Amino acid sequence: MQCPIDGTQLVMTDRSGVEIDYCPQCRGVWLDRGELDKIIERANAQMASAPRSQAPRGYDQRGYDQRSYDQRRQDSGYHKKKKGGLLGELFDF
Repeated sequence: MQCPIDGTQLVMTDRSGVEIDYCPQCRGVWLDRGELDKIIERANAQMASAPRSQAPRGYDQRGYDQRSYDQRRQDSGYHKKKKGGLLGELFDF
């Protein structure tokens, strides 16, 4: 079979039990009827059997920190210097 893009002879290969045709020149991939469904089914089965990774404590599955803004700021060690007003400037408290 010829590549519909550049006319190169397609190469047939087996990937996880699914035969696919690809063009070595343009790297295009062509699937026959039902082959895409087989690939999707196998990928879903693989994802279902894979163990889920645990997010670090205090983070959700997406990696977002679940602490409040004030708590994160306090934990970072950043503390804004308080203004003492006129008396604070004149005297050390």
